[in-house]
Amino acid sequence: MTDILKINEQTIPKFPKHVKFRHNKARDEWVILAPERLVKLDPIAVEILQLVDGEKDVKKITNELSEKFKAPEQTILQDVMEMLQSLSDKGFIEENG
Repeated sequence: MTDILKINEQTIPKFPKHVKFRHNKARDEWVILAPERLVKLDPIAVEILQLVDGEKDVKKITNELSEKFKAPEQTILQDVMEMLQSLSDKGFIEENG
């Protein structure tokens, strides 16, 4: 049994090999694809997931979003951690390392 990932500021999130983050050109929408699963994403999730590259930690992702949207870092950090935790709990995000 594997331990459940607890997302924090130092977590370096990545997509597992079986999960793909793709733009569906026909419908002009971003989705997560996994075996027999498709998840449609809202614009906020897309902004976060576009920064998930297996190299940036959650703090760096938060900093980039804070600069881009001129929003308070602490507010963005909470949103990023909650969203990534939800995706991790469903098997769509894992930790690099």
